[in-house]
This record gives sequence, structure tokens and C-alpha cells, in this order.
Amino acid sequence: MLRGEKVGLRARLEADVPVLHVELYDDVLTQSRAGSRAWRPIAPGSESPFAVSGPADDVARFSVVRLADEELAGSALLWGIDLHNRTAHLGLSLRPSFRGHGLGTDVVRVLCQYGFRVRGLHRLQLETLADNTAMIRAATRAGFVREGTLRSAAWANGEFLDEVILGLLASEWSQA
Repeated sequence: MLRGEKVGLRARLEADVPVLHVELYDDVLTQSRAGSRAWRPIAPGSESPFAVSGPADDVARFSVVRLADEELAGSALLWGIDLHNRTAHLGLSLRPSFRGHGLGTDVVRVLCQYGFRVRGLHRLQLETLADNTAMIRAATRAGFVREGTLRSAAWANGEFLDEVILGLLASEWSQA
């Protein structure tokens, strides 16, 4: 397990899948704002986006646990890992009862530790809706720099919204 101050990132367990699916994926309004694709219902017995999967070169999926009690707090990942350019995107989603407790910044920091120190990446990037102040705050506290805004780039819940891009280089991380 990768450990931060408040959270740990560990491999996904089968027992995590139904909890994450119900609390994160089936929350249509939140999921519609978090993903780049339209929400679609997934029938029981079909594979959840949170399903346990083997290792892959282009994605690293984790379950987030709160260290204080080892309770499942959410999901985190590095995706779009490009081994040639040594870049990746990061994302996270916390269960509703774990939001607003300062866990997001710690998750971002642990993902950076994994990306830069374990995987040897050069750059991490995240994209989020411009009104997602919690994610922007977590990323900037972890050292990310706002690099730009994509105007009306995301369709979410019936409207086009601006998307913000934040980036962090390994050299900036090591100075943090």
C-alpha cells in the first residue's frame, strides 16, 4: 500500500466494487460531471467501471482507504500513462461521506509519489470542471499549476462547462 498522511492507495478488492459502483457511478449527477462520456446505466451482473483488473501499462487503478480506520474512501487512478513521453493524467473520486475532510489533497500527493518516484514519470496532468473548487484546491495544494482553461469543453448535466487543466512536473514535485 502507498501511504500518505491520511490515506492509503491499495489494489482494488472485489468487495470494493459494489460500494464504489453504487456510491460513485450510480450517482448520475456527480458521475456526469466526473467523466468525459455520457452516463449510461449498467445492468446488474455487467462489468462495473470499478471492476478489479490486472496490471496495465497505460493505467494504474487504486482504492483509497482512510488510514485512521482502513475504511474504503474512494477510487484514484493514473490514466493515459504515456511511457515514451513519461506523462500521465490523474483522477480521483471520494465517496460522499468522505468529501470535505481534507483527503483529496493527500490522495493527489500519493498519486504524485507513485507517478514520479515509482513510475519515473516526468509530468502529471489533471483536467476538471472550472467550478470543481475542491479538486482545484487539492491539486494546487499538492503543487499543481493552473495551465489553462478550455472554454465550454465539457457537456455535463445539460450544459457546456469550462474545463481547467493543471499540471505538475517531476522537478517541481521534488522541490515541494
